Order: sequence, then structure tokens, then C-alpha cells
Amino acid sequence: MLVQRVASARVEVDGVVAGSIGAGMLVLAGFEAADSESDLIWVSSKLSKLRIFPDAAGVMNRSIVDSDGEILAVSQFTLFASIKKGNRPSWSRAAHPEISKPLFERFVRQLEADLGRWVATGVFGADMQIHLVNDGPVTISLDSRNPE
Repeated sequence: MLVQRVASARVEVDGVVAGSIGAGMLVLAGFEAADSESDLIWVSSKLSKLRIFPDAAGVMNRSIVDSDGEILAVSQFTLFASIKKGNRPSWSRAAHPEISKPLFERFVRQLEADLGRWVATGVFGADMQIHLVNDGPVTISLDSRNPE
């Protein structure tokens, strides 16, 4: 997963806005076939508690919950690109759609449960245009297989 703190973000499909948020997080979500429910729970919990929003002193000390921010989650299999062999990326690590779509849907439901509110999304498998205003910028990679 890749998370960016944003002042605003929206995703469009064929010129139509599919999801839009104000201040919060844009979450680019990629899944491997080996991902399980425990991976979804860990990432969702980490995202809901991640202290990347400024407090009154301007220190990154508040979570998305504390700051009453929003989340836009977008499925993105290209996060698993491998360029080990040549220059054309391989996505062999990325879960196939019949696996990744249910994982993405469960991930969004888990985020909504952890946040206690709705999560905006893109359209799974669609050609999407993402518009965002980075805040900071703050960009963090989360990997449930390597929880640093």
C-alpha cells in the first residue's frame, strides 16, 4: 500500500468523478495472491492510527480519525511492478482480479469499520485518472509482510 496525505483528491473514470475527498489520505492499494484477512486488518489498523496529520503545534501527531480526515482508496496492481528482467514491467506478483477485487472490497469495508465512516473509492479495474493535491508532501509505503 502507498498512502499520500492530501489536501484533496478525486478519481475520474471516463470523465465522471467516481470518488472524491477533501483533506485526508489517498491510499493506493495493491494485493498479492498470498494476502489474507490478517494483512487487510493490519494495514487498515495502521492506516487509521498513522499519525501523519499536524497537531496545533504543526507536529505530525494526529491520525486520520483525530483529524476527521477522509480516505480515497484506489486499487492499483502496478504497485507490484518488477523490472528485474529488462525494461518492461512484470506484474506476476500482483493478485489476479478474481482474487484482488474481493480483497480490495474487504479492505475498504475494514477501513470503514476502523474509521467509523464511509471510504471513497475508484472503480476496480477501470482506467482511472487521479487528481490530487499532495499535502506536505507526505508519502508512506506500508507492507504487511515487512511491518517496520
